[in-house]
Amino acid sequence: MKTTVPLLLLVLISSYGVNSAKILGVMPVTGRSHYILVSTLMRALAEKGHDVTVISCWGEKNPPKNGTYRDIVVTGAFEEMQKLMSGADMNLFDMDSQNPLVGAIFMATMFPAMTEITLKHENVQKLINSGEKFDVVIVEQFANDAQKGLSTHFGAPLVSLSGVGANYWANALVGNPSPPSYIPDIMLDYSVPMAFCERVVNSFVYVFNELLHKFYIFRKHNEIMKKYIPNAPAHISDVLYNNSIILMNSHPSINQPVPYVPSMVDIGGFHVKPPKKLPQDLQEFLDGAKDGVIYFSMGSNLKSAELPNDKRDAILKTFAKLKQKVLWKWEEEDLPGKSPNVKTAKWLPQQDILAHPNVKLFITHGGLLSTIETIYHGVPILAIPIFGDQKMNARSAVKSGYGVYLAYSEIKEETLTNSINEVLNNQKYKDNVQKRSKLFHDRIVSPLDTAIYWIEYVIRHKGAPHLRVAALDLPWYKYLLLDVIGVIALVLLSSLLVFCYIVKLIARKMCSKKTNKGKKSKKE
Repeated sequence: MKTTVPLLLLVLISSYGVNSAKILGVMPVTGRSHYILVSTLMRALAEKGHDVTVISCWGEKNPPKNGTYRDIVVTGAFEEMQKLMSGADMNLFDMDSQNPLVGAIFMATMFPAMTEITLKHENVQKLINSGEKFDVVIVEQFANDAQKGLSTHFGAPLVSLSGVGANYWANALVGNPSPPSYIPDIMLDYSVPMAFCERVVNSFVYVFNELLHKFYIFRKHNEIMKKYIPNAPAHISDVLYNNSIILMNSHPSINQPVPYVPSMVDIGGFHVKPPKKLPQDLQEFLDGAKDGVIYFSMGSNLKSAELPNDKRDAILKTFAKLKQKVLWKWEEEDLPGKSPNVKTAKWLPQQDILAHPNVKLFITHGGLLSTIETIYHGVPILAIPIFGDQKMNARSAVKSGYGVYLAYSEIKEETLTNSINEVLNNQKYKDNVQKRSKLFHDRIVSPLDTAIYWIEYVIRHKGAPHLRVAALDLPWYKYLLLDVIGVIALVLLSSLLVFCYIVKLIARKMCSKKTNKGKKSKKE
């Protein structure tokens, strides 16, 4: 009976589908992890029978067979972004100690360039000037606001896909409340509840980001949009605040529960796939680990091979002492000084590895996709976060009891050994991640099916304007009730002044009577 209800629901959902809609997906980010995330959704839509066009810098080697799938590849975008990053003399591991305000300014100056690289590309311009129309435009939400003007140009409703949970990039666009009193900024190393000083810093960063977006980022993107999109809206705000829905890569089993307006939909974990058979060498390595395996990966952007020598040596010495085997994503051919229990590879099928029962610990950078995958498979973590939302994810893992946080600056043989042993020898971490895994899987419909349903819902209901909250049409002073507070304050102040004036008159009259009475007594 348990399986009947979800199956019935899926049948009902599929019966309300949309027949072969024309869908445009826009992936602005040159990072491979972003592509994996968004392409999962676009492939699923194509497999559902939709006519899908995707703008990205990667392209599909094996496009879906069902429906129509077309790649618009922004060739050279990855190389251009690499040049910009190298021009900024930037080592990603150095971002561990970066001030969040500096990070926000860096993104504000760097990512408009990424947006422009996409829009000005000849392949994208050819599509823009093709005269085509689409039923919906899906844009990854990642500091790329100008690209949302493509929805207006192609006469389609806009769906945004956020690779993270609710944050200041997304909340304001749909009128979602985001009180800094209990929601930490995504770039801060804070957990909930925040201490007083943390709330002070969080509030300051919140205001700083609001002002940065209003007075610089949106203006810059407005210029880019006008320059490259012929039928762009009159102003970027006309499209920014007209998202039909925002699909959020979040879920209460992963993220802190926060308020959502109706146009925000949780689809956290939609990219996770059932485990596949491992390559023979990995299968034998994992199967033969009688004491278990530690899996170590710093994600797709951070490269272990670029670790400073002192950090690398501390890690190697620690691994050499372990009875467990270690599977390490190492991006070069050889790893000098590695012990016999360590196996390296330039690329590893992370989801399939985490599904293996012999994996006892995942040493990770704390990226959201890795966090989701480790919760899905129920593997505890040792998080070594570096930048972005990684620190917040790591703090969340500690608070939820399924991980240990080790600051990058504190990586030494002793601290790393202690952290690994803490997770391996304390059953609470395994128990807590298993609880999280049960919460993750306890859904009436899968997150990917949920995403497809809501995209088709937007198409069926011509943008679903009924989901739009009234807050988006209010000027900021009305939203914050400053006009009401001002009137009430004015009435109270006026009442107080009138009261004081009356008291003053009464007092003056009484004093006058006393004076007159005194004078009369003297005369008598």
